[in-house]
Amino acid sequence: MTRVAIVTGGTRGIGEAISLALKEQGRTVVANYAGNDAKAKAFAEARGIRVYKWDVGDHEACLAGCRQVEEEVGPVDIVVNNAGITRDGTLARMTYDDWHDVMRINLGGCFNMAKACFPGMVARGWGRIVNIGSINGQAGQYGQVNYAAAKSGIHGFTKALAQEGAKKGVTVNAIAPGYIDTDMVAAVPAPVLEKIIAKIPVGRLGHADEIARGVTFLTSDDAGFITGSTMSLNGGQHMY
Repeated sequence: MTRVAIVTGGTRGIGEAISLALKEQGRTVVANYAGNDAKAKAFAEARGIRVYKWDVGDHEACLAGCRQVEEEVGPVDIVVNNAGITRDGTLARMTYDDWHDVMRINLGGCFNMAKACFPGMVARGWGRIVNIGSINGQAGQYGQVNYAAAKSGIHGFTKALAQEGAKKGVTVNAIAPGYIDTDMVAAVPAPVLEKIIAKIPVGRLGHADEIARGVTFLTSDDAGFITGSTMSLNGGQHMY
């Protein structure tokens, strides 16, 4: 039986790479998105992957969206919590909405998707959840108290939920990417980007498909003894 996987934020950047890698692995992939309908439609047509629109920061929308996926596609055995936003700024300039929006989507999305799908995984005795954290949730980053806090929270969330699923065949792990060559990083001014790359021991940005390969491993049958773990894929920029 083909396992159904939901990838949040799954139509662009790292999420797109994850969706494609899971499809190549033989999973039935559903890509969640929250924004651009035209781009999502183009992705679905080009990649042959179903897309479903809901805001992962909206609890009821997650419950309804996952219920719709289960009715139309099948029971959800794999969830990759990749959706995230940034609202950068120093604390002095950061508004409460900047803080709340990032926490609601980046960290709240993990909770909402787990509430929707974790019970079914436990009942069936098999499941995989992979939460996409960040190097900045491990090391912190100037001007990102909201983002760093949310991503750090993801790592704690992962370890706690892993303990609930460990004896029931459900693993929960995280991946903490470093700086990856996505559109978001491409928008960084060249002088700043050069300084970032200079701090990466391997001397380059990461690639989205390198993150995706980590996900395919952690969601495979072969990874059943790995849970509560964070895989740091950052080119050696932060080691601990």
